[in-house]
Amino acid sequence: EVHLAESGGGTVQPGESLTLSCVASGVTSSNLDMGWIRQAPGKGPEWISEIKGTSPSYADSVKGRFTISRDNAKNTFYLQMTGLKSEDTARYFCATDAGGQLVRGQGTQVIVSS
Repeated sequence: EVHLAESGGGTVQPGESLTLSCVASGVTSSNLDMGWIRQAPGKGPEWISEIKGTSPSYADSVKGRFTISRDNAKNTFYLQMTGLKSEDTARYFCATDAGGQLVRGQGTQVIVSS
């Protein structure tokens, strides 16, 4: 059974940076494609990034500011976030398709506030 666990969230000021981590267990991460989704209060989920093999892709809202990466040796995926804005405030989840079933973690909260 695939299990995902996010960490690294926190409260930062606009313009600052955070790096989120997503540890995958129950599977070899090199076999996984991984995405990051966020959900702001009162809004629906927003896909923001994914990595398929070594190929990243990004939503326009984060392109140029966020970087997704993976460390297969650690079964860990990362989302490096720079130039954070108040509109980036949300709960961030990593998610993957595990045999046709969407699996996601519990999420980690990011608050961007002055």
